[in-house]
Amino acid sequence: MTAQLQFRNLTLGYDRHPAVHHLDGAVQSGALTAVVGPNGAGKSTLFKGIVGLLRPLAGSISRNGIDPRDIAYLPQAAEIDRSFPINVYDMVAMGLWQRAGLFGGIGREADGKIHAAIAAVGLTGFERRAIGTLSGGQMQRMLFARLLLQDARVIVLDEPFTAIDAKTSADLLALVQRWHGEGRTVLAALHDIDVVKSNFPETLLLAREKVAWGPTGDVLTPENLLKARQMCEAFDDEAGRCAA
Repeated sequence: MTAQLQFRNLTLGYDRHPAVHHLDGAVQSGALTAVVGPNGAGKSTLFKGIVGLLRPLAGSISRNGIDPRDIAYLPQAAEIDRSFPINVYDMVAMGLWQRAGLFGGIGREADGKIHAAIAAVGLTGFERRAIGTLSGGQMQRMLFARLLLQDARVIVLDEPFTAIDAKTSADLLALVQRWHGEGRTVLAALHDIDVVKSNFPETLLLAREKVAWGPTGDVLTPENLLKARQMCEAFDDEAGRCAA
């Protein structure tokens, strides 16, 4: 198989303080991979590096010819400005901007795709609702509809099922499985170990550095989970900066 993402001695961080360091490994094309670790393990930092929002402090990320802008990215819910004055239809339509351009306009074909994506996530009838009025689950459904329109080969999801209802989680997991079945490469940062074991064949256990990476059953052992927690607890946030 071809590596879709390759990490070589990758270190990422903020103001030269490493949050992920010395990561080596590869995500194969078409893989369905969970990224698991305690709070502060560096999962969001890794994803921001993958999509080009953070430049490596050291090492590299290879993307097999894909521009970072062509990776579909779902940030954590807390990073979405729910006060922005936009409705569901227009927010979902943003998924087409990469191909149509900001001022490309929405023709009949695009309009059909937008309505189909909204229907696929169960939000038909919500098109004109302001996003600030949506529940947490409805918000995630809308954001998944936007991802559907991006039609990306690589999809990165940062805690997509946190603080949403069980029905929404099940429906969105079904979309993730659909993407996997279509041969897309999907990475998701997750906290629910049972969800990971039931749905994700591969897992990266992260605690600022790689603890284990491989088949989920081999990675998510009690010993590895304890090691990850201890590594995060022992990490010194006042550690010296990386060389400029």
